[in-house]
Amino acid sequence: MALLLYLNICSESVINSLSYDTNGILLSIVILKFIKPILVIPLLILITHQQNLNAQSDTTLYEMQDSISLILNKPTRIIDPTKTTLMAAAFPGLGQVYNRKYWKIPLVYAGFGALGYSIIRNSQYFDEFIEAYQDLNDDVAETNSYEKYTIATYDSEEIDPALGADIYNPVSNSWVKDWLLNRISFYRKYRDLSYIGVAVWYIVSILDANVDAVLYDYDVSPDLNVRFEPTPIYFVYGKTIGLSITVTF
Repeated sequence: MALLLYLNICSESVINSLSYDTNGILLSIVILKFIKPILVIPLLILITHQQNLNAQSDTTLYEMQDSISLILNKPTRIIDPTKTTLMAAAFPGLGQVYNRKYWKIPLVYAGFGALGYSIIRNSQYFDEFIEAYQDLNDDVAETNSYEKYTIATYDSEEIDPALGADIYNPVSNSWVKDWLLNRISFYRKYRDLSYIGVAVWYIVSILDANVDAVLYDYDVSPDLNVRFEPTPIYFVYGKTIGLSITVTF
């Protein structure tokens, strides 16, 4: 706009200067009247084009700023503790997946695997000792599954009355029965504890997922520190020096 004003002033000045020329006043005025629009129109086009370029540049700049702002101000992921708890209860380890604590999944299944192995192993021994005790107390001579546990210490004819041997010893029979009952009680106890352990581990996995969900967005300040410094403690009869602990968070 300043350029247009300048051209207008220049043209008017030329007109005014030529108006004193008595030889070509009318001709100069006519020429300038035609030249003035020819000079102004290209300048208007140039200025309009420049304004469009500036507007496009501003728009592009704003879009880039918005994109950067979206990247830097990415919304925080929201974890629903109720949903996490339900998922963990529905299937062990699923709550940890939802919380993105993937490193805990092997720990969850390692616990279940160890307890499952304990159940299988203790159940196996429990069944074997039950069978051995029954074979020792029945009247069938062919049932002798107890031998795998007693063969190194006692002869079968010494402890099994069904064999009708002369070397049968009631004291040895009683001792073996008590030992088999102790083994049965031992393996039944740890089998049952393993079942309880599975239930407890299941609950622990649910609680772990719930706690992780509740504390997911818990903010721990990097300025957390503890400072110890002496401080005076005043009494009725005087004062002494104590220790002050200041926690900053």
